[in-house]
Amino acid sequence: MRRKPDPDRRRRELCDAAIRLLADDGVKGVSHLKVDRKAGFPEGTTSFYFRTRSALLQAVALRVAELDLKDLTTATRSPSSTPAGPSGLATLVIRSARGARLIRTKARQELALQAARDPQLDAAFHSYGDRFVALIKAAVLQLQPADTAADPDLADRQAFVVMMFIGGVMQALAAGDRRIRDAEELDALISGIVAGISSSATLRK
Repeated sequence: MRRKPDPDRRRRELCDAAIRLLADDGVKGVSHLKVDRKAGFPEGTTSFYFRTRSALLQAVALRVAELDLKDLTTATRSPSSTPAGPSGLATLVIRSARGARLIRTKARQELALQAARDPQLDAAFHSYGDRFVALIKAAVLQLQPADTAADPDLADRQAFVVMMFIGGVMQALAAGDRRIRDAEELDALISGIVAGISSSATLRK
């Protein structure tokens, strides 16, 4: 007997095909028919699982967020391979310019532009926002200068700026800019940002 497809797996496969289309052709290049063809499924498969184009894009945004969260969770919990080695966070950012992660980086940028004009897509795109911030904050706390007292508000500001910086770095890497050469250099820049904000806060007191 022919086994019925697993619905959750099929949705993931369709979303992954749509991610590749986004990276190649942008939001305008995504349609139900094109996703069917990219995924290698019969025509009508995508429209069966996602009735509208809006529903499809929202599902893709959730898929990107889920994959990003999984990567970031692993990266921020993984110790360096050596005491002087690069952080998991910096390593992940540098790897965003290669292979499947580069495809996702480009798709994420396309979704972010579209989300600015679509509240429902924006909600899906930022569905794990609090968890991302918490992970970045945990990474930032490990980079605090040794003589810095714990300050939750300061850590929040540092995490926000680091997130903005990392987003810019990933966008530059996706465009082929390789002026940040490796994870060690990126770690030094992130540490400089954290220390600079800490020093600024100390001077204001």
